[in-house]
Amino acid sequence: MTARPRRSCLYMPGANAKALEKAKTLPADVLLLDLEDSVAPEAKETARDQVASAVRGGGYGKREVVVRINGVGTPWCADDLQELVTAPPDAVLVPKVETAKQIHDLGVALDILNDGYILNDQHVTPSRGVALWIMIETPRAIFNLPEIVAAAAESRLQVLVMGLNDLAKETRMRPGADRTAFHWAMSQTVTAARLQGLTVIDGVFNDISDSDGFEAECRQGLEFGFDGKTLIHPSQIELCNSVFSPTPQEVARARAVIDAFALPENAGKGVIKVDGRMTELLHLEEAKRVVAVSEAIESLSA
Repeated sequence: MTARPRRSCLYMPGANAKALEKAKTLPADVLLLDLEDSVAPEAKETARDQVASAVRGGGYGKREVVVRINGVGTPWCADDLQELVTAPPDAVLVPKVETAKQIHDLGVALDILNDGYILNDQHVTPSRGVALWIMIETPRAIFNLPEIVAAAAESRLQVLVMGLNDLAKETRMRPGADRTAFHWAMSQTVTAARLQGLTVIDGVFNDISDSDGFEAECRQGLEFGFDGKTLIHPSQIELCNSVFSPTPQEVARARAVIDAFALPENAGKGVIKVDGRMTELLHLEEAKRVVAVSEAIESLSA
């Protein structure tokens, strides 16, 4: 089993060249180079050029590089994708996706991006690994989750990202410290993602100065089943990575479960006792996932 840690997913404004360079030194698992909300309309073209140049130049090491483009139907979406032809990131994050048809249409565009493109009479053959990430941030998206995740079976869709600020605007919900108003939408999104084995990332925490509140929200996201969290400031990375990493005790327990099921006397058994606790095959699968995540985190740190 392999796993790619996506504990901390840090938004970096595409219009800020210094931020794009600084991102190369930050311990975030994922860098979300942003062309959407953090970029004013008059700066879209400059940001697009800077992000493409940064991705093309590389230097981000083992960090996963994802570009958040402007949404489908905006004046900038097609140009964003066109620019990325010559500078393919690991993935493209698309905001405000609401239907399976949009995922299909984006898949067609990404097929062009992955399979090569004729540009200025020169054939470009970028990496074929560009994945699709989408943001779940509107009421329609929440109610269309079954069809959205079903589209993953025949598309490049890998990750759902919650956009709770936009969802609050669209619904007029006031989530408060515990995000109570969003609990249904959060649990629906996590459950839908698991139907297709997708990664699912929690939304941002807006108060950079409130570290206690941020930690509480990270732990809440972990309890809901999110794989990681989107961040708006580098100061949030370390704590986020800590919360979304398996603890030493969890890893030790997972290894004990794996070792116990591997014993000859337990071959073919569906239920065994590990350290005095009844342990089923479903616990074995979770143990393998925990160990895979732990080993992947160690690899990133190395």
